[in-house]
Amino acid sequence: MRLLSRAAATARTFRVIQTTASSSSYSTLPKLPSNLPKLDLKAIPPVPDTYKPYAYGATAALALIYLLSGSRKKEEPKLSPEDKFAKYTKSFGSDSGATKDGSSKKQAAAAVDPEDAKPMRDRMSAFVRKMQNQIVAGLDGLEIQAAKELGVKPKLFVRDEWLRPEGGHGLSCVIQDGNVFEKAGVLVSVVHGPASANLIKQMRARGKDNVLAEDGKYEFFAAGCSMVLHPHNPNAPTAHLNYRYFELIEEGKEKPVASWFGGGCDLTPSYYYEEDATHFHKVIKDVCDNHDAEYYPKFKKWCDEYFYIPHRKETRGVGGIFFDDLEHGDQKKLFKFVEQCGLSFVDQYVPIMQRRWNQPFSPEMKQWQQLRRGRYVEFNLVYDRGTKFGLVTPGARIESIMCSLPLTARWEYMHEPAAGSREAQLVEVLKAPKNYV
Repeated sequence: MRLLSRAAATARTFRVIQTTASSSSYSTLPKLPSNLPKLDLKAIPPVPDTYKPYAYGATAALALIYLLSGSRKKEEPKLSPEDKFAKYTKSFGSDSGATKDGSSKKQAAAAVDPEDAKPMRDRMSAFVRKMQNQIVAGLDGLEIQAAKELGVKPKLFVRDEWLRPEGGHGLSCVIQDGNVFEKAGVLVSVVHGPASANLIKQMRARGKDNVLAEDGKYEFFAAGCSMVLHPHNPNAPTAHLNYRYFELIEEGKEKPVASWFGGGCDLTPSYYYEEDATHFHKVIKDVCDNHDAEYYPKFKKWCDEYFYIPHRKETRGVGGIFFDDLEHGDQKKLFKFVEQCGLSFVDQYVPIMQRRWNQPFSPEMKQWQQLRRGRYVEFNLVYDRGTKFGLVTPGARIESIMCSLPLTARWEYMHEPAAGSREAQLVEVLKAPKNYV
C-alpha cells in the first residue's frame, strides 16, 4: 500500500510537469511513452502524513532528473579518422567574413566532400576496386542473360586474389569459355616499392628528367584497373580499358616528386558496325565534355595515334580515348574526370554486346576474327606501354600482364581480304581513322 501511494504521488507530479512543459519554454522536453500502464488514482488512498516528506523528496529528485535529461545534448556519432580530419581541418585566414560568393564559412565547410581530405593514393585504390566490381557485375549480367536464352548454366567471372611480396596486392577477375566471352579479364593492382633502374630509365624516357635527381633513389606507387574482353562472336567487338594513377617518391620523403593519371578505352571490332563505334564514342565524349571541351578531340586523336601498328600501317581498332601523364591542374578535378570515365564503361559497351553476342556468323567470319586477334597480339607485345611497364616492374605478375592476350589467334602468310568484302571494309577504316561524333 505504501509503495502504491508513493507511485501515485510520483505519477501526479510527472503529469504536472508534462502539462507545464507542453505550454512553456520546455516544449522540447521528451514526453513519457504512450504505452505506460494507467493508474486509477482514486483507488489509491492518500499518502499518510508520516511519509509525506519522503514522497515529496523522491518526487523532487525524479522531477530534477527528468528536466536534466531533457536538456542533455545528444551524443554525436563516432567519426572515422578521415571524417575527423575533414571536420576539424580549418582554412588559414580570418574567421570573420563570408566566402567570395557571399555564403558563410560554415556553409562552405559543409559543402566540402570528406573524400577530398584523403590522400590520392587511397582514393584511387578505392576507386579501381569500385570500377572493377561495377564492370564485372555488368559483364556477369550478359553471361546470365545469354545462359537463359541458350538454356544452359551461366559461367561467371572467377576471382583470383594475389599478393606482391615486394609490396602491394591485386584482384584478377577472369572468365574463359563463357557463353559470351571466349576470354575476358578485369584486373586491379595496387603496388608499391623501390623503383628499379629500368623503371627510372622509362621515366626519363617519358620526360621526367626535371624531377629526377641523377643519383637519387626512389619509391613508386601505382594503382590501376585494366580490362580486355574477347567475345566468341566475330560480330561482337573486343574492348579494352585502363585507368591508372602513379606516384614517384624520393626515398625517405613523403610528398611525391611526380604524380599523374593515365588511361583510356578503345573498341576493336572484327566487323565494322558504324552504329557501334558511334555509340561507344558518344558516351565517352559526353563524359569528357562535362570536364573540358578540349579533352575528347585531344584524347581521341591521341588514341588513334597510340594504338597504331606501324609495321601494318593500320590502327588496332576504331579507337576511343587515350591519355597519359595527366598531371597539370587541380588533382581532385583530374581524379573526378578519371573516375567518371571508368564508371561510364558499362554504358559504353553492354548495349553493343546485347545486340551482337548471339548474331549469326559463319566459319569464315570466325577465321577472320582470329586473324584480327593476331594484330591485337602484335600491338600488345611490341608497342603497348602497359605491357612494357609491367615487365620491368620488380615482382611483376606475368599472368596478369598476359591476361590481355586472346585465348586463340591466327597468322596466315600474305593474307589479303577480298576486294569489296566486309573484311576489306574494316581494313579501310583502320587505315584512315574517322570521327564518329
